[in-house]
Amino acid sequence: MICSMTGYAVKTLDIERGTLQLELKSVNSRYLDFHFRVSEELRALEMPLRELLAKHLARGKVECRLSYNAAAARADQLHLNGELLATLHALNDQVCKQMPEARPLSVNDVLRWPGMFGDQSIDYAAFGPPVLALAREVLDEFSASRGREGEKLAEMIVDRVNSIRDIVARVAPRIPEAQALYTDKLRQRLTEALGGASEERVLQEVAVFATRIDVAEELTRLTAHLDEVERVLKQGGACGKRLDFLMQELNREANTLGSKSAITEVSQASMDLKLLIEQMREQIQNLE
Repeated sequence: MICSMTGYAVKTLDIERGTLQLELKSVNSRYLDFHFRVSEELRALEMPLRELLAKHLARGKVECRLSYNAAAARADQLHLNGELLATLHALNDQVCKQMPEARPLSVNDVLRWPGMFGDQSIDYAAFGPPVLALAREVLDEFSASRGREGEKLAEMIVDRVNSIRDIVARVAPRIPEAQALYTDKLRQRLTEALGGASEERVLQEVAVFATRIDVAEELTRLTAHLDEVERVLKQGGACGKRLDFLMQELNREANTLGSKSAITEVSQASMDLKLLIEQMREQIQNLE
């Protein structure tokens, strides 16, 4: 499967006393670059998450957000600590006797007193298994979104490859005829310029120039590179760097084709090829 480096997925998981949320999003990058946004209580889970993501992703700037929202306690879960309540009551009376001007404890003060409802602390260390299970679900959806995007990009690249093949197929048959006509014109000009030069000398000059404008090799390499692009796309996997290299090679052949052109049709074909190659290169920058 061809994957884009652009993707997004988010999921939540209800656990005892709260809800976990994990969000993944990514954009293109030359390398695999992680950015974690995790609350301090869950910081110990960053390394296991990093290891899990690194096993499934090859390239991209990936942002991972992990958060935990504690749920409000239900009424049937609230039980006052009677011993602590009695102690606060006694201490409140004692303070008021010693300091009549002091404000007595309010109901709000008592209910907010640490430990009044028993041990309400959260064991964040126990969040490891549910967080990793949630991460696997998010990763599946995240990879699927990158795969759908990658499939669209691959279709566009194949379409441009076919357009380039059409240009080559249209231009290639015209080149020998055009070169022959241009060679005849060159022979006439050389004969006029050299005057009494021998036919052998004229043929040598024509042969040298014909070699300079021969683009058969460039067209052959263009076709070979296009075959390799399609092969890489069919193979799938992390192929962005390989395809980017092939775009450089295709562009090199298109430039050489333009520089050797002896006819307007080949010059125009070179411009059209470079436009299509650039369109492919821009999209390949987003492939993993």
